[in-house]
Amino acid sequence: MVGSHAAEFYALRGDEVTVFDSLMRSRLFGYDKRSVEHNWDYLSRFKNIKRISGDIRNNLDLDEAVSGDLDVIIHTASQPSVGFSIANPADDYLINAFGTFNVLEHMRRICKHATFIYCSTNKVYGEHVSDLPLVEKDKRYSFRDTGAIDENVKIDSAPHTPYGVSKYVGDIYTQEYGHIYGIKTGVFRMSCTYGTRQFGFADQGWLNHFIIANVMQRPVTIYGDGKQVRDVLYVGDLIRAFDMFIKADLKNSVFNIGGGPDHTVSLLESIEMIEARTGLETKICFDKWRPSDQKVYISDISKAKNALGWSPTVGLDDGLGMVLDWVKKNKVFFE
Repeated sequence: MVGSHAAEFYALRGDEVTVFDSLMRSRLFGYDKRSVEHNWDYLSRFKNIKRISGDIRNNLDLDEAVSGDLDVIIHTASQPSVGFSIANPADDYLINAFGTFNVLEHMRRICKHATFIYCSTNKVYGEHVSDLPLVEKDKRYSFRDTGAIDENVKIDSAPHTPYGVSKYVGDIYTQEYGHIYGIKTGVFRMSCTYGTRQFGFADQGWLNHFIIANVMQRPVTIYGDGKQVRDVLYVGDLIRAFDMFIKADLKNSVFNIGGGPDHTVSLLESIEMIEARTGLETKICFDKWRPSDQKVYISDISKAKNALGWSPTVGLDDGLGMVLDWVKKNKVFFE
């Protein structure tokens, strides 16, 4: 979803864009519909987008996609599921860690003048976030002594899940290729990003997943008690942050990126918001907490604000409305 919106953003601006995708996301989640293919087909309408089907783990595939005339690589390709990483740690490592290394190596050899954007995750902080004291309220948890998580929180000496580790490896490799080889690199440790053309699942894209389940009248499973809080960011605001870094006079930077303290919601609160919009009730099933699930994660986005002059512009209410309209118009993909 992020890659699709990034490609559309630059295509509409008139740039020549190459999209490189293995089209394996549906298979990763055991989904029998053509979800990722919808975005692939959607981008075919742009004459200035070249689409290449390939795998970041395959050198011959990357040779076709990475050329010397590239100005920017926005690396969104990943295995995004904690659950998949636990069940398939080798595949998780090869896609997220080795795959990122492989892209960076091709860039170093072929187009080291270009800017590299890496989509990291708040999961690199692991359970250090969970060590912070919390306050439990009726429908949400909140931090007791801090408002948000900045980039200085420790990363090592804490459980992460294989997904958190593999994304951490890509995060650190990106930073190192910036420092050692002089590549302009931007690491964006993303919180919960949502938006149109995201096929949400229980393991990834939970906000879209809740919307889809409500519209299609399917039950959702909440792991834990539903009071978990995240800051949420509409995908268009994320792409703007990428673009502002690309244009900025910065060399190597790491940003926590999300909606920040002003755009937070708990799982229970989000379901209530969706129900209020649709008039439909969501059937909720509860299950045990998942490994290393943070009860609260809120991004401190002050560094991105100060360094880039960026801030979120799409509020949750407006964002939910856009996603809801998109889901209603595309029910065929969810039936």
